[in-house]
Amino acid sequence: MLANAKGKVIRKSLDFARLNSDSAIKDLDLLYQGKGWALTRPLSTALQPEDPDVSYSDSSRVSKMQTIKCVVVGDGAVGKTCLLISYTTNKFPSEYVPTVFDNYAVTVMIGGEPYTLGLFDTAGQEDYDRLRPLSYPQTDVFLVCFSVVSPSSFENVREKWVPEISHHCPRTPFLLVGTQVDLRDDSNTVEKLAKNKQRPLSPESGDKLARDLRAVKYVECSALTQRGLKNVFDEAILAALEPPETKPKKRCILL
Repeated sequence: MLANAKGKVIRKSLDFARLNSDSAIKDLDLLYQGKGWALTRPLSTALQPEDPDVSYSDSSRVSKMQTIKCVVVGDGAVGKTCLLISYTTNKFPSEYVPTVFDNYAVTVMIGGEPYTLGLFDTAGQEDYDRLRPLSYPQTDVFLVCFSVVSPSSFENVREKWVPEISHHCPRTPFLLVGTQVDLRDDSNTVEKLAKNKQRPLSPESGDKLARDLRAVKYVECSALTQRGLKNVFDEAILAALEPPETKPKKRCILL
């Protein structure tokens, strides 16, 4: 947690209330204080479906919500889809099915107002290199993912993914996300990497790459155990809603 004496962001543990098995509210309650944002602990009382502020059955209300568009990119099989499914449904997929394109949505409360957090999944395979950028327009923040047990996916962050999003959306912020951290200490995984004279990537490696590529920051998580999962999206929202005193937020326009 950071002090906010000079308007800096305060980070606390945030709870979320699930309305039903298919939808959830992630309550962030971002409050503007002085010259910065303060991230505060939400009210302990969970919002209910009949709440006048958030109603999934009230299409006119939902259509008026402001939106935050978050696009997830990275090599195939690094866990992008699992990341999104685990976050939005609190369930881990039982099998791997390569994604073409898909999207998910949750509702977040920001400064007492409901926002739609749109989460866009993309295919990492080369076959979709020309199609994938069609999902980039109006993006507020990117999550650039790699697996901490896949050195090649780590290298492709520098060689492919950041150049791609920087070409199409040069002013849109992005976070570097290390996935599958539950496998970092898995003996079978470590043994397989060792056979190729490789080893799992350390948090320090992620931090350094994030600095080198000018990412907002490096975060890591496990979709299986949900360790660090919520923090990934909290940080993404903060990056999308950066204080106006820093620099104006630019949404992506396809170039």
